[in-house]
Amino acid sequence: MLLLLLLQLLLLLQKLLITLLLLLLLQLLLLLMLLLLMLLLLLLLLLLQLLLLLQRLLILLLLLLLPLLLPQLLLLLLQLMLVQLLILLLLLLLLLLL
Repeated sequence: MLLLLLLQLLLLLQKLLITLLLLLLLQLLLLLMLLLLMLLLLLLLLLLQLLLLLQRLLILLLLLLLPLLLPQLLLLLLQLMLVQLLILLLLLLLLLLL
């Protein structure tokens, strides 16, 4: 009788140990998922830093190229203003003819 009780107690302890082991494995899996999430966030942060650096480089490049592009931009603006002036003169001439 006592032996049977001891055997039942051992079986119960075995089930308890298996349950604890499964809980420990689940906790380990959750910890691993958390670690992967942290690595993903770190990668995202590095990507954001890279994009900010790229933005700064593009702004710097634009500032460096601006003196080279400024004469062409001014010439283009002058041409547009001349075309507008010509259109206004043609409209004025048309109004005078009417």
